[in-house]
Formats: sequence, structure tokens, C-alpha cells
Amino acid sequence: MFPGILSSRGQSPSPARAWLVLCAVSMLQFFIAVDVTVVNIALPSIGADFDVDGHALTWVVVGYTVTGGGMLMLGGRLGDLLGRRRVLLLGTGLFGAASLLAGLAPAFDLLVAARLLQGAGEAIALPAAMATIVLMFPEGPRRSRALSVWAAVASCGLVLGFVLSGIITAHLGWRWVFLVSVPFILVVLLAALFLVEGDRPTAKDAPPLDLPGALLLTACPLLFTYGVVEAGEPGTPAWVVPGVLAGAVAAGAGFVRVEARSPNPLLPLRFFANRTRVAANLATMLLSGALSTSFLLFTFYLQDRLGIGPLGAGLTMLPLAVSLIVFSMLVPRLLGRWGARACVLAGIGFTVAAMAAIALVSALRAGGVALIPAMLLIAAGMGFGIVGLQYLAVSGVTEDDAGIASGVQRAADQLGGATGVAVYVGIGFAPTLHSLDPFLVATLLAAVGLMTGAVVAWGTPAPASAPAPAADLQEQAG
Repeated sequence: MFPGILSSRGQSPSPARAWLVLCAVSMLQFFIAVDVTVVNIALPSIGADFDVDGHALTWVVVGYTVTGGGMLMLGGRLGDLLGRRRVLLLGTGLFGAASLLAGLAPAFDLLVAARLLQGAGEAIALPAAMATIVLMFPEGPRRSRALSVWAAVASCGLVLGFVLSGIITAHLGWRWVFLVSVPFILVVLLAALFLVEGDRPTAKDAPPLDLPGALLLTACPLLFTYGVVEAGEPGTPAWVVPGVLAGAVAAGAGFVRVEARSPNPLLPLRFFANRTRVAANLATMLLSGALSTSFLLFTFYLQDRLGIGPLGAGLTMLPLAVSLIVFSMLVPRLLGRWGARACVLAGIGFTVAAMAAIALVSALRAGGVALIPAMLLIAAGMGFGIVGLQYLAVSGVTEDDAGIASGVQRAADQLGGATGVAVYVGIGFAPTLHSLDPFLVATLLAAVGLMTGAVVAWGTPAPASAPAPAADLQEQAG
């Protein structure tokens, strides 16, 4: 079967086989990236079907990202201990089963549970998929091209999620936003089963998995998010919110304690000795929180405030999708000239301006076209800010901590986005604040977070080496 593609065990895979595997795992990457944004346009339809408000709907967004971010470090370690192929199959299967459950969910609570499972599947599958690509393509131009395809697919998934959500929700219903990925996930499973060669787990005498650390790292943001969201519910008992937030603090403190004592910590505390990386990850959380909030605010304004249907809302957000692609190509060329810190400060400034534009449009109750300047500013903020922060977050890494630095930066991005949505949108759209404009409250809170991020970025120590010039960055990108 598959003559000329499958190779004998222990031999290097043929180029055709390697590219088939790349296509399969890139398909997985695409739908995982799509799931970050595709649900936004579908939220009002979900709320109408289950009779829940925008305050509760934040769980459909943050449930996915907070679980994925919290379990990401665990997912990377599982691949080392159990074998990449086995973990890739496990994570992909969990993501596909959770997508099916989300599409068929008869109740809102079950939909939220399915989103949590989707996030867990992403966290388990993606590190194994990335490792599979790296090991199937030899170092050099082939690997660079493969990683370039991988990154481009992720960007396309994030961008197309808005438009696809509008088309699918308008013509097939919101449930198909989740169901459409299921047959493609089956293809990925078959490809991993037949094309990815089995690998041996780590030796039996390897240090044990830091499972307590992984559980505490996931529990801390989940409890915090739950406490913030429930704080706005008028029927919540008085003891619930402070009790849950205290649990989040206890989980965070417990994580630090466990990592300090673990023989094989999930996140070695020595990682925090580098002030540049620590500041970059903190600023990443604050910027990502505002960016994720803006996506949700665009959706709520277009559909709930203006009454535009899902398809119209998706098409209205097309300028955001196109400008994201433009800035993702432009910023790497400027990074070497401006420096990473200047790019970060510019990105934060663009995002603050976007929040002001959203608040102004809401105050004037202007049409959807009036949101386009805010969308362009968000794209600029994301392009300049995230690229610069990614560079700072991995500054000074060695072979020993490169994987940790990359994993922490991705986790900070996802957890920051989830926490930002929970805090800014959760408080802004809380029923207890119904007398205030929710868009104004959410954008003001996001602006405060962004100004904090600007202070952190301004005080970030410069990395030991300057950013690569544009030509070098393009070469690294493949």
C-alpha cells in the first residue's frame, strides 16, 4: 500500500510521504486555528438557541482558549514520554470527538464542556504535530519550507474563521461551525495512523511527568475566569466569587511550590530569571486580552446592536482578515529597522486607538462600515505587537530552554486572550451594569490593561542581540 511513499522502519521518510504528513497535520492546524475565531460570528445564534446572554456566551470563547493554553506545556511533555504518533492520535481524536459533541450539544452547559475538551485536544495534538514535522523534514531549506507552510496555514485559519463562520451560520446553522471539521479530522487520523512511523517513548528511567503542575496550571486560569464571569451574575451567592478567586490564587501558589520541588518541572522556575522574557510574556497576555476582546465586540456590535445577519457580519469583517495578512507580511521587514520594543509599543498604541474607535462608534450608534478603521487598527496592533513580543519572548534562548520559551509564549498568548475576554467582556456585559454602555466599559477596561502592557514593554530590558534584518527574517520564514 502506498508504494514509494511508505519507507521501512528506521529509514528516513521519502519526500512524498513527508509532504503528505505535512498536508495532514496542516489540515489539523487549520481547523484548530479556525476554531479560535470561527465561533465569534456564531455566538448570537448560539445565544438565541439556548436563551443565554452575551455575558454567559463568553464561556464558548474562553473555555476553548483557557484549557488549550493551560494544558499546552503538558501536551508537549506527553509527546516525549508516550511517543509523538500516539499523542498525535490521542489529541486529534479528542479534538474531533469534542467537535462532534459541540455540534450536537442539546444544552448550553454541554456545549461549554465540549469547548473545554476541544482546547484539551488542541493542547495535546499540536506539540506532537509540530515535532512530527521537525523530525520528518531534515534541517535546512526543506524544513524551513515545511515550517513556513505550517505557519501560513495557521494564519489563514485565524483570518478565514470570521468569514467561514458567517457563511456556515447563515446557510447551515451554527452547529455546522463545529461539525464541518469532523470529516477532515478523520482524514488526519487516518494519515497519522498509516503515514507517521511509530516512535518509542522516553526511556523507563526518565523523570516522571509533572502531572500536579499541569493540573494546577490549568486550574488557576479556569477558576479565575469562572470567578470573574460569575461576578456579574445577579443570582450568584455572595460566597461563590471570593471562594473561587481564592481557589485560583491557591492553585497559582501551589503551582509555584510544585515546580520548585519537582525533579522534572513542567516550567522550571529558572525560566523567570530572564527579565526580558518574563516582561514579554506579561505584555503578551495584556495585548492578547485586548485583541481577543475586540473580535468579540465587533461580533456583538454588528449582530446584536445593528441586527446584521451572520453572513453580513462575516463579510463586514473581511477588511480585518485582509489587513491581518498584509501586516503579517509587512512587520517582519520593519522589525530589524525599528527594533522589537518599538514594534511592541506601536502595536499597543494601535490597539488603544482601536478601543477608542470602538467606543466612539458605539456611542454614536454608527453603521457597520464605521467599524472598519477600528478593524484596521486592530490588525496593525496584532501585526506589530505580537511579532515584536514573539521575538522578545525567545531572546537569549539555548537548546535547553528553546522549547520551554516557545511553549510559554504560546500559552501566554492563549491564556491572556481568554482572561481578557472574561474580564473585559464579562464585566462590561454583566447584567448588574445594565445601565452602562457595555462597549464603553469593555473598551475602557481593555485600554487600562493595554496601558499597563505599555509600561511593561517600555521597561523591558533590551535583548542581547538585535532583531535580524528583513532579509534574514524572510529566509528564516522559508
